[in-house]
Amino acid sequence: MNLSFKEDHISQIPALMLLEKLGYTYLTPDEALAMRGGKTSNVLLEDVLRSQLRRINSIRVNRNKEELFSEQNIENGVLAMRNIPMEGGYLSGNEAVYNLLTLGKAFEQSIDGDKKSYTMRFIDWEQPERNVFHVTEEFAVTRTGTADTYRPDIVLFVNGIPLVVIECKRPDIKGALDQAISQHLRNQKDDGIRALYLYSALLLSIGNSYGAYATTGTPAKFWNKWKEMFVMPEEEQTYTQQLDELVNTPLDEGRKAHLFEGRFRYVRAHFDEMAQEKILPTEQDRYLFSLCRPERLLDLIHNFTLYDGGIKKIARYQQYFTVKKITERVKPLEQGKRRGGVVWHTQGSGKSLTMVLLAQSIAQTREIPNPRIVMVTDRTDLDHQITHTFKKCGREVMNATTGTHLVELLESKTDAIITTVINKFETAVKRMKHPLTDPNIFILIDEAHRSQYKEMAIKMDKVLPNACKIAFTGTPLMKKEKNTARTFGGIIRPVYTVRQAVEDGAVVPLLYEGRIVPQHVQEGPIDDFFTKVCEGLNEYQTADLKKKYSRTDFVNQTDQRVYSIAWNISEHFRDNWQGTPFKAMLVTPRKSIAVLYKKYLDEIGMVSSEVLITAPDMREGEESSYGDTSETVKAYWKRMMDEHGTPKKYQDNLIARFKHQEQPEIMIVVDKLLTGFDEPKVVVMYLDRQLNGHTLLQAVARVNRVCDGKEFGYIVDYYGVLQELDNALNLYSKYDAEEQEVFHETLIPVEQEFAKLPQKYSDLWDLFKFIPNKRDLEAYAQSLRQEDRRQEFYERLTAYASCLKIALSTREFHAQTPEATIQRYKDDLNMFVKLRSAVQLRYSDTIDYKQYESQIQQLINRHVESGAVKPITELVNIFDTEAFEQEVAKMVGKAAKADTIASRTSKFITENMDMDPAFYKKFSQLLKETIEAYEQGRIDELEYLKRVQKYKEDILAHTDHELPEELQQNNAAKAYYGLALETYQRMWGDTAVDLKQLALDTARAFDQIISRTLIVDGSVLVDWQMKSDIIGRMKIELEDYLIDEVKRKYELTFSFDDMDTIIDGCVEVAKLWIK
Repeated sequence: MNLSFKEDHISQIPALMLLEKLGYTYLTPDEALAMRGGKTSNVLLEDVLRSQLRRINSIRVNRNKEELFSEQNIENGVLAMRNIPMEGGYLSGNEAVYNLLTLGKAFEQSIDGDKKSYTMRFIDWEQPERNVFHVTEEFAVTRTGTADTYRPDIVLFVNGIPLVVIECKRPDIKGALDQAISQHLRNQKDDGIRALYLYSALLLSIGNSYGAYATTGTPAKFWNKWKEMFVMPEEEQTYTQQLDELVNTPLDEGRKAHLFEGRFRYVRAHFDEMAQEKILPTEQDRYLFSLCRPERLLDLIHNFTLYDGGIKKIARYQQYFTVKKITERVKPLEQGKRRGGVVWHTQGSGKSLTMVLLAQSIAQTREIPNPRIVMVTDRTDLDHQITHTFKKCGREVMNATTGTHLVELLESKTDAIITTVINKFETAVKRMKHPLTDPNIFILIDEAHRSQYKEMAIKMDKVLPNACKIAFTGTPLMKKEKNTARTFGGIIRPVYTVRQAVEDGAVVPLLYEGRIVPQHVQEGPIDDFFTKVCEGLNEYQTADLKKKYSRTDFVNQTDQRVYSIAWNISEHFRDNWQGTPFKAMLVTPRKSIAVLYKKYLDEIGMVSSEVLITAPDMREGEESSYGDTSETVKAYWKRMMDEHGTPKKYQDNLIARFKHQEQPEIMIVVDKLLTGFDEPKVVVMYLDRQLNGHTLLQAVARVNRVCDGKEFGYIVDYYGVLQELDNALNLYSKYDAEEQEVFHETLIPVEQEFAKLPQKYSDLWDLFKFIPNKRDLEAYAQSLRQEDRRQEFYERLTAYASCLKIALSTREFHAQTPEATIQRYKDDLNMFVKLRSAVQLRYSDTIDYKQYESQIQQLINRHVESGAVKPITELVNIFDTEAFEQEVAKMVGKAAKADTIASRTSKFITENMDMDPAFYKKFSQLLKETIEAYEQGRIDELEYLKRVQKYKEDILAHTDHELPEELQQNNAAKAYYGLALETYQRMWGDTAVDLKQLALDTARAFDQIISRTLIVDGSVLVDWQMKSDIIGRMKIELEDYLIDEVKRKYELTFSFDDMDTIIDGCVEVAKLWIK
């Protein structure tokens, strides 16, 4: 048996089979449509919902008596789920659905003459087995504002409500996962199928070897990977065994017959044959088992989904498992206390959200009576954002505005979730007169306050001796902090390290490069210095400048060093990132040095910068050991206050400019490392100060945030903190082998990266090793005739260029590599980039410039001779005859000319297929046959060129010599004729009826009906394409014609589906021609 790569064979059907084994009942597309009342605009299975509302709901009147909801209220429940308010937009509608699902809906009902409100539930969250689960495929849903439909591959229903939408893709398609995600995003657009996604809670994009998940409205870059996290090996063994058994358990005959009913016989045979041998679980199986098994799915929806500032979020895997483990950990009381601890989740992994989810989980845990939860965090907006989250737990959220208020709340026995910031919490701890001994008090505290851990932990132990304390940290704990971890209750596993975050794509790896600034005694003229300073000056101006500054006391040593580094930074940033969206940070030792850097960077004039510092100490003597520099800082601060007004506005304005405007490109900071300031566009950090331990790791974490086009974060170190980094790493507690050298694994010396260059260079040349004459451009181009081979070439070229860019930006590479080798690397890059352009032109390829990122483009502009590369993003249209002829004329050889004409014509056909499907399909086939004939040697280059030129001319003239003469001047009617003839020949190819005449009659009639409907008083109706009533009326008239003048007149078998094929096709054509 051969391996099949058909989408339904390798992804869709295996997914359906596994979902059935997980407890979902399969519905064919026709069955699902019937259960939707036959309407593709309706997405609920209303009869299923009705039945489940009766089943899972009852009204407890008293201990001995239960009543059922009235049929009227059951109907009200269905209506409430069907008529979702959309005034606030589609995501607010989705939140309304979520509130219905989690909170239920209250309805009035009289029982024994007593009228009260009772809450109806739509899902039984406590007992998953009382709900019903369905799965269907090819779920056609009407698009907003049109009669068209989109068809997600798989939809999962709970109690008739569509909560999960799945897109499946073949693993051999280029960028398959990205395609699947983009289909979800397309479906959620204004003109998509929001009617379905209004109800969605979980979205999956899966294929045999990959997967990703998200929730409603999630942008592509925030789709997540899912992994199971195990603390003990036995847990992993159990999981693997369960999945293995599930995949290899056959479906019973009844369910299998139902699934394959209506499919070709060979499809069933393929899966029967596969089942004869043991099947290994795929990544797709893991995603479906982990996320879609009923109890896990309901848990994720109810307990791990929330709306944060209008954005819907679903937990990442590490958040899910951490909350689960901590909840289990705190349930038992041990010697009157619950066991807390320290959670290590690396920066960028969403600690605030984890805290909220944990608080929610604790609040809902039955084993903990009346828990009181205090969340100590930096986010002052958090209490507002999470209020809705706790509604489903029946809890309100209260913000402790002062320390006194917090003491009152803690002593008041309130069951509200309390939020506060660190200083208020410290005040409260100091002011509490009597210890609170309740073991059901939970303190969740964020890591930004590590310096206060020790002291605060001691105080907390006095006033809250039995409280359960859980701290969250983003960097590993060092040895000296290990005791603090014990105070909180030890490290809570599983940890989420930087390595895992890099693997998940949650952060980017870091490249480290040390740069030393030589310190020379300045004797005589400093020529090297002036060579750089005098760029752009003539020899007289240079001589004059040198004379002026040739004194040995030109600048003191500090200034000279800063000036030298400022030059280096300017060139480094200009050569690598200027003109891209990326930014840099420069960390300096003192405010005076920060202002000095700004002064010199401005003088050099290559890059823009700003200084972000705290207010200087205005007392006498501050920074006095550095001469009068303090006056410089004060003058700078005064200028900033004159411009911005207050320190807060100064900081806010500078950060806003840095984040949202092209300038400044570099932010210069001192101690203010913008803790908690996340700007993913920061790609490089220039370090010129002593940093150690935790501070150093927090600093470098500024550059490891994920951003489009960012492969690495760069640390360029002028101070020599690598030793400090090693020391910091060695200080970490050895509680876990995973943690050792954890930063080393993601902090890559830059030499390691450019050491890959010879291999990437060799990989690129390897594609062309069979070409005997390495100067024969035609041979290179011919060798790239196959699309997959071209794709491989583009990818290898991008990898090589990317690596060369890193190499050329470093001093070590230039020091270690002979100039001749560097020149060869550049020359060959130049040659391959030209080849790429020529091949693109010849085969009408467009390149994904997201991969061919702006940084590589800059490298080419900088290191390849000027004007050598002009990427072709807009290919010349064949309709632009003159420009096209000029492009073809540049091609050498008949085959190259023919390839160019054929590829452009083929591209034109693809772009215009909808204008006249039958016409373009015919020419597409003719082109394909001609190319095959040339490739197989059945026709020579001259004949190949003649034929493709002829087809190009026919297509441009929109002429087909087989078309009836009277239609030649009517483009829309030509398309109607082609569509009708194609369908008639398919259905009645062996009939005695003259099908060409029948198609001509149909085209004439359709042209009259469509023109009469759409053109009134000589003008086309405005926006008729958006008006379903006009289109509907027109379709009925077209259908009447086919029934009366074709089906009945000639007594032919003619199904409504086949009629719809012609009618829908013709209406789509009319939308394009009649405007």
